[in-house]
Amino acid sequence: MSRLFLAPVRSLKLSPVLSLGRKAFSSASVRLQTVEPKETKETKETKTTHFGFRDVAENEKESLVHNVFANVAGSYDIMNDAMSMGIHRIWKDEFIRNMAPGPGTKLLDVAGGTGDIALRFLDFCKNIHRDSTASVTMVDINPHMLEEGKKRFQKTQYAHTNQANFLVQNAENLEAIPDASVDVYTIAFGIRNCTHVDRVVKEAYRVLKPGGRFMCLEFSKVDNPVIGKFYDIYSFDIIPTLGQVIANDRDSYQYLVESIRQFYSQDEFAKIIRDAGFSTVGKGYENLTFGVAAIHSGFKM
Repeated sequence: MSRLFLAPVRSLKLSPVLSLGRKAFSSASVRLQTVEPKETKETKETKTTHFGFRDVAENEKESLVHNVFANVAGSYDIMNDAMSMGIHRIWKDEFIRNMAPGPGTKLLDVAGGTGDIALRFLDFCKNIHRDSTASVTMVDINPHMLEEGKKRFQKTQYAHTNQANFLVQNAENLEAIPDASVDVYTIAFGIRNCTHVDRVVKEAYRVLKPGGRFMCLEFSKVDNPVIGKFYDIYSFDIIPTLGQVIANDRDSYQYLVESIRQFYSQDEFAKIIRDAGFSTVGKGYENLTFGVAAIHSGFKM
């Protein structure tokens, strides 16, 4: 039962290459006339993916998502509180408790955005273990979001330490992160915005050390039909309106709620994690608030 927290072929178009014509039979011979083929152009089918409820070319999605988060970066944290009525904070706290990092843990926080997970991770290590050797590398494809994270860290006790650094990187190709170099990989409320989710998970497997852990916090599928109806009304009627009022941007938040509905179910995503090579415990995920969100986890064995 869910846990409730009280308190977000290429295709070839071939013209006829060979046609057969016939000329009249003569008593002397039968002749076969060959018609030369017309020149044809090879066409490639354009691969598509979803951007919210729209179908777009795969090579367009990254820039479209970039524009969304460039628009919302400055109001992202305020909107998270407004949209989830603060419950996202409880989810993230549970995410870190579930991780239970030890002293000296090296975390890679992908789609790290404004630093919610990174800060909670460092605070946990400091408060629970009195540890200042744990470190986090925050990665985001969007420099606007990463800049918000940098600003936030400058106001913390970690500002002038070597415990946090920031990289602009694509989650599908973490070229600056060596193989088998991190203990824990996290991605919170970011993977559904990626074009190729399976590539993201495979890249996580590559950068993790043997025994390392992949963790993902993401919106998911509500498992209670009654609650699901209210959740739909809230998502599609209230959240875009909040986006308009608070961030002056209805369209970006319309996309965000649509992207949630387009993401995999809990079991489908757990299969993607296992297919990438990870081992999971039990079903591989824990539902939060009736499945509004879920924590997914896998180990590189």
